[in-house]
Amino acid sequence: MIEAHGLTKRYGDKLAVDGLSLVVRPGVVTGFLGPNGAGKSTTMRMILGLDRPTAGSVTVNGKAYREHSAPMHEVGALLEARSIHTGRSARNHLLALAQTHGIASSRVDELLEVVGLKDVARKRVKGFSLGMGQRLGIATALLGDPNTLVLDEPVNGLDPEGIRWIRELLKERAAGGRTVLVSSHLMSEMAQTADHLLVIGKGRLIADVGVREFIASAGRNLVRVRTTDPQKLTALLAKAKANVTPVDDGALSVAGMSTDEIGIAAGQAGITLLELTPQAASLEEAFMELTHDSLEFSGSAS
Repeated sequence: MIEAHGLTKRYGDKLAVDGLSLVVRPGVVTGFLGPNGAGKSTTMRMILGLDRPTAGSVTVNGKAYREHSAPMHEVGALLEARSIHTGRSARNHLLALAQTHGIASSRVDELLEVVGLKDVARKRVKGFSLGMGQRLGIATALLGDPNTLVLDEPVNGLDPEGIRWIRELLKERAAGGRTVLVSSHLMSEMAQTADHLLVIGKGRLIADVGVREFIASAGRNLVRVRTTDPQKLTALLAKAKANVTPVDDGALSVAGMSTDEIGIAAGQAGITLLELTPQAASLEEAFMELTHDSLEFSGSAS
């Protein structure tokens, strides 16, 4: 379990994290989301003892990270996958770390196979692709079979097979009672991986909620409609104060009316419906709606 209380970090005049309190519980995959500049990376660095808080505290399994006598057995971390000595081979990199904690070389070989690097185990890291570097970083995080995983953008550079592999790995770890905190900008992937979300903006916690509840809170449920007379149906629904938007395939996207209300209105007007499908907001839509006021930088259409 990870617990932060009043966690604050300043860099000169910039307030990166502002009185952040949160709990990351075992048994679920917790997604850590926020716009660029929200304080996610700074928070992760403070969890791992890489940055000292200006105020507040954070513990992992009841202790500050630096107080654990064998930290790799407690916390596995991936913040910068490419922060590896490029002259070393993948195996030697893991072996050097393993020796600091008395971890057997057999564990190194086991992990190289698990992450798909067995065939390049003796290749120098400087020749690795981005995806291979990510796999080595994940192997490093798993080396001590830790109770807690803290991963920043773990799917960056991975191919579809690799993305599915890391998704299943995280779910398996959580199902085994481990604590898993993962940050990603890929909302579609987070929607499939995370069970719970912690969302921050401008260094403050703005949501601590399950994924389904978070999406439902967006309040932007839509209905997909296909009809033989889209023009007539659009005019009809607009009179009922619904917001109707044409979709590229000829369907209509309707906000502000339920499927029942649309069906009854169309039936009374003698309009034939070919499809009437409710569509919940996506995680991306819910995220953008919630964090709109927390964006450090935003663009506008030209």
